[in-house]
Amino acid sequence: MVLTIFNAVKRVLVGKPFRNDRLAHTLLPKRIALPIFASDALSSVAYAPDEILLTLALAGVSAVTIAPWVGLAVMVVLLTVVASYRQNVHAYPSGGGDYEIANVNLGKYAGLTVAAALLVDYVLTVAVSMSSAATYLTTAVPSLHGQQAAIATIGVVILALVNLRGIREAGSVFAVPTYIFMASILGMTAVGVFQAVTGQLAQAPSAAFTIVPQPEFDQGLVGLAGAFLLLRAFSSGAAALTGVEAISNGVPNFKKPKSKNAATTLLLLGVIASAMLAGIIYLANATKVHIVQDPATEFLLNGKPLPEGYIQNPAISQIAQTVFGAGSIPFYVVVAATGVILVFASNTAFNGFPVLGSILAQDGYLPRQLRTRGDRLAFSNGVLALAAGALVLILAFNADVTKLIQLYIVGVFISFTMSQLGMIRHWGRELKLSKDPSVRLRIIKSRTINTLGFGMTALVLVIVLITKFSQGAWIALLAMFVLFLIMWSIRAHYDNVAKELAVDEDSSPRALPTRVHAVLLVSHVRKPVLRALAYARASRPSRLDAITVDISPEETEATVADWEKLEIPVPLTVLASPFRETVTPIMEYIKSMRRDSPRDLIVVYIPEYVVGKWWEQLVHNQTALRIKTRLHFEPGVMVASVPWQLKSSEEAKKLQDIQ
Repeated sequence: MVLTIFNAVKRVLVGKPFRNDRLAHTLLPKRIALPIFASDALSSVAYAPDEILLTLALAGVSAVTIAPWVGLAVMVVLLTVVASYRQNVHAYPSGGGDYEIANVNLGKYAGLTVAAALLVDYVLTVAVSMSSAATYLTTAVPSLHGQQAAIATIGVVILALVNLRGIREAGSVFAVPTYIFMASILGMTAVGVFQAVTGQLAQAPSAAFTIVPQPEFDQGLVGLAGAFLLLRAFSSGAAALTGVEAISNGVPNFKKPKSKNAATTLLLLGVIASAMLAGIIYLANATKVHIVQDPATEFLLNGKPLPEGYIQNPAISQIAQTVFGAGSIPFYVVVAATGVILVFASNTAFNGFPVLGSILAQDGYLPRQLRTRGDRLAFSNGVLALAAGALVLILAFNADVTKLIQLYIVGVFISFTMSQLGMIRHWGRELKLSKDPSVRLRIIKSRTINTLGFGMTALVLVIVLITKFSQGAWIALLAMFVLFLIMWSIRAHYDNVAKELAVDEDSSPRALPTRVHAVLLVSHVRKPVLRALAYARASRPSRLDAITVDISPEETEATVADWEKLEIPVPLTVLASPFRETVTPIMEYIKSMRRDSPRDLIVVYIPEYVVGKWWEQLVHNQTALRIKTRLHFEPGVMVASVPWQLKSSEEAKKLQDIQ
């Protein structure tokens, strides 16, 4: 009954299952692939500028004016990485992405390192995006302030359900809001730039606030401490690059020609994300948007702390309020579109994580359940695993974006750097094999681009590790290390099992046991026991015994009497049980048989009830389950369950037949 209800709910939430031949219909055109795979990178303009401004604010108002230069550096890295990954998707279109590139060109240890980094980064993508979306929602609805963790949790659950319905369905849902977000941000940028040129651009709500610098930065950005803070702001802004790698992992989901469509989508991503990032940082600087970690202590208004209850709004919200006016329709469109895209940004991870998990499961590094597609041809177990990991982080960090983002970009830059190094080796190998001058020229061009990408991403990785390690990046590194060990252990387990199960001389199909010794378990002399007895006799074993455990002398006496009354031609052995145990005497009896005849095959027949209601299962078959569990660990012993259908099972069978 419970199973039937579960299936009904599943059909409502997930939909009817798809046949295997529907897989081709799930492939994506560029117009749908862009919002699916690029939403993470595009949405980063919602929090990357905030993190740059927040970090620079530690050194006071004057340091915040450097934000456009930091943003420009981030844009240069972004466009370089996009150009590098366009080479990746042409060379490795199978969907393994950075993992496959590192595994093939740098070895299995490098491949596993990249895989661990990507898996952790995908989980963080969902956690950061959902937490940021919850923050934007509280901007539009201030009464929800303080409920960010609950809002983000609900968002993760909804997004997981959407993705369980299939990638094509998810893309159709996300396409329109993603394009609305792009149009709203670029439109706001155009209006804001026009206002700035004509002298009509107003000041942001936080422009009048004085920022109290931290004691170690009271001299601004001078000295070693100032340089370190500048690098830290850059590393925080580099969060804008997260999601670029998702397209290389999702090439198999594109329509043909897959590599060309993926490369075009990458180019669109780079151009649009750079334009949006430039626009937001320019307007934030022009309107003097100020953002700090703790407004109550770091902001002053006319030399006094801000009024109690002040809520700090994100940069885009403040810019939209300045450009369009608070409460205007365009203001709500921008804020709503930003909140929605941050929810959908998590969808990039929901597409990347399950595919990568499936590839790793095929290679034996993750449980094999992750490699199979669910009812809707999505990797359902991967979707559920990602949702569970993101929920843990959201609840652990109370949906605090600033805390979560410190963990965020370490993994993605590890994968960036190692994949670019792998591509350099790939092109070097191809160059040795190629003799055609035009092909060699193309290879040299691609290798040059990947070399530039490697140098830039390696530099950023070093900066990120130095500036963010003590801020929380060590947690992400620890998670990657633990995940690396887990995957290595899983592969070692699968390898050991394969060796153990491999056919050798001792396991020849001609090898037979000397005899078959059947044992029938008897509790009471009833129809299920007689059916099990008939099955056991029909198998014609060399020897057949029946055993019963003496738990209650009165019941045992009645069982023996019924057995003799029916003149059953099989001896019934009564096992003593001074401590009123059932399982232990049976196990000792079986073990003694194994000691006496180690080459015999022992088959234990256990009568079991087939019930139709969930609560009936709780009151039947528990002893049989315990016995079977113990017997499974005994070599040379087989267990044969003989079912007896109770009346309640007939109704359950009819319902199953209808489905």
